[in-house]
Amino acid sequence: MSGGFFWYDYLIFFIVLAISSGTGIYYGCFGSKQKTVKEYLLGGKKMSTLPIGVSVAVSHFSAIIIMAAPADMYKFGASYNYTMISVVLLGLIAIFVFFPVFFKLQVTSIYEYLEKRFDHKTKLLVSFLYMVTEFVLISISTYAPSLAFAAVTGFPISYIIICVFGTCIFYTTIGGLKTVVWTDIFQVVLVLLSLLIICVIGLNTTGNFSSLWKTALDGGRLDILNFNLDPTDRDSFWSYVIGFTLYWTNYVSLSQSGVQKFLALPTFREWIWAVVFYVITMEIVKIFCFLLGLLIYAHYANCDPFISGKIQRHEQLYPYYAMEIAGQIPGVIGFTLVGLFCATMSTISSTLNAISGVVYKDFLSRFLKSNITEKTSGRILRVTVVIAGILSMLLILILQHLGDILPLVASGASVGSGPAFGVFCLGFLFPKANAKGAFYGGLVSFIFQLIVFVVSKMYRYKKIIVDVHKPFSVSGCEWTNASLVNNNFIKPNNVTLNSEFRFF
Repeated sequence: MSGGFFWYDYLIFFIVLAISSGTGIYYGCFGSKQKTVKEYLLGGKKMSTLPIGVSVAVSHFSAIIIMAAPADMYKFGASYNYTMISVVLLGLIAIFVFFPVFFKLQVTSIYEYLEKRFDHKTKLLVSFLYMVTEFVLISISTYAPSLAFAAVTGFPISYIIICVFGTCIFYTTIGGLKTVVWTDIFQVVLVLLSLLIICVIGLNTTGNFSSLWKTALDGGRLDILNFNLDPTDRDSFWSYVIGFTLYWTNYVSLSQSGVQKFLALPTFREWIWAVVFYVITMEIVKIFCFLLGLLIYAHYANCDPFISGKIQRHEQLYPYYAMEIAGQIPGVIGFTLVGLFCATMSTISSTLNAISGVVYKDFLSRFLKSNITEKTSGRILRVTVVIAGILSMLLILILQHLGDILPLVASGASVGSGPAFGVFCLGFLFPKANAKGAFYGGLVSFIFQLIVFVVSKMYRYKKIIVDVHKPFSVSGCEWTNASLVNNNFIKPNNVTLNSEFRFF
């Protein structure tokens, strides 16, 4: 994949980094200068609906969905598109269940609700679970596009990660929430434009939509009418609709990263409109990902690049496909990778800003003097951003060895977000639930989830459990290797290589 990056591609990349950093400098050194905690974390509560709704969306989907969703469709079929239902459901749940309470409370950290509803101990537990979730999320979000950039340019992946994280830490530290939101708006334009360019070029290269649809049907990629109730089934309707509705409801409605941006809006009507803009933006991105999945499969239906050794991971499919169809068009590859990094930078900056608020309000405020100045508080928030960014970079060293990106981020982040979601639901929906039940329920749930995650990854690492993918072919490649043609990499789904072994 190397050798496709030219000076103008680098120029595009560094212009985007410079504009993002410049936005942070503007809001950090001019204007209101983010002098108070309220300005730094909530934008002075003077933000507007469209930027907030779009910002929540772009920080949510990141490069993980753009890279992993088309690859998942190519590998396992289009069941992922059921998540379009999940986006609508989570929007309704947010508006009618959770957001009215948070709007009424007007807290800085949403975990303050748990202290009011239960006790301080429960608040600290869920705040900790939130940070575990977010560290996993932004680490994987950064690793995914860095993997693609390294493959195209030949740059060491560690240098790329440091460069991107360094930029995000810089402008988030200086500019606070206003910088995060307005860089998100700039970045989402680049993301959608890059997706549109590749889809248009792909359609011109491959053919019309009806031919794409027929190829996907013939290859089994649209065989998605699976309503099996077995929870171990990877690609059923229920695992996507129920699983992702709960998973994403937690992010948008019950995590600091999502709710903090809505708290920057002055009226509840504006909260509702921001949710509408969030849903619309997410659905547009998912439509692009679905079209990309069709295009990529149609292009490689007879010559899988993974089996033929052209790529090492299926997450590299999107950038590799972009290089093949548009590598000769100046600037397109640079723009494509910039789109991936824009989505990632949005996730990183939003999360770092939110984590700083949680650490400050939930963990440090009890130990600070009551008469602490706003200037000192601002310094604490900024130092927290830097430390959180460095810890996330270090976590990438571990997570890059744990398998495919989409299931990794869903399962890894759920270790923390699942128990947190349960505790919040207990508080919102069950008036008689008490603090002891909430704390120990959340703690036991976290331990159980952690065991499930570790054992599952261990089984998959040892090939005891193997997810079955759709068939691949190399019959149309220019060369033929009998051993590769005969190896479709297909193992029985969720069964062991040793039939006598029965896993838990």
